[in-house]
Amino acid sequence: MGVADHVTIRTFRFPEDYEAVYRLWAEAGDGIHLRRSDEPDEIEKKLRRDPDLFLVAEMGGRIVGAVLGGFDGRRGMMYHLAVAADVRRRGIGERLMEELERRLRAKGCIRYYLLVTRDNYDAIRFYEKRGWRWLDDLRVYGKDLL
Repeated sequence: MGVADHVTIRTFRFPEDYEAVYRLWAEAGDGIHLRRSDEPDEIEKKLRRDPDLFLVAEMGGRIVGAVLGGFDGRRGMMYHLAVAADVRRRGIGERLMEELERRLRAKGCIRYYLLVTRDNYDAIRFYEKRGWRWLDDLRVYGKDLL
């Protein structure tokens, strides 16, 4: 029985899970860039739209993984998939992603996307091994509104 077998995947609870998840993201490495959208007020706003798509992995009462998903009625997104460094490469990230995909499919989502920094080689290998492919015909743009 592996570590992932001792992990419970559940829906994120706000505000009680927020500090642990934020700390997990902050300690995840260079791949996760925390911004204003990760502050409590913005997370609370996100939860009003997709409360069931924010998942945590819990082991022994400790949050060891998290992923934030979204669905706009047409396409899905995956943000901030992170697993604590001491339990990585044991299936926890994959279980989080599989549960997010199950929930997205249940909403009728046929395709979803994620963003990876180009120098995050561990994440790139992780996603490509699981069927993700780079969309070289797209460019990602961003614009701050506030």
